[in-house]
Amino acid sequence: MMEGCVFAMEKIKQDLNIGKNIQKLRKERHLSQKDVTIQMNLRGRMISVSGYAHIEQGRQNLYVSDLMMLKEILDVSYEDFFKGLTPEKE
Repeated sequence: MMEGCVFAMEKIKQDLNIGKNIQKLRKERHLSQKDVTIQMNLRGRMISVSGYAHIEQGRQNLYVSDLMMLKEILDVSYEDFFKGLTPEKE
């Protein structure tokens, strides 16, 4: 588990939409958005289904602690969240 970790409430600004990857990973595990939010709520992160949906849609920034929880809930690596994403050149 994540023993010894301090959950910072720092946000990750979604300049690249990792929400699509989060959605894909969730669906591959046959979980609903409600299933994921229940698991997050049980871990102490009070988030609504609509709030979680906004993360998947890239409309809401993601907390670092949310990403850590999603890694655990979805049983994936951090790399899985970023597969296929490339930064845009300015």
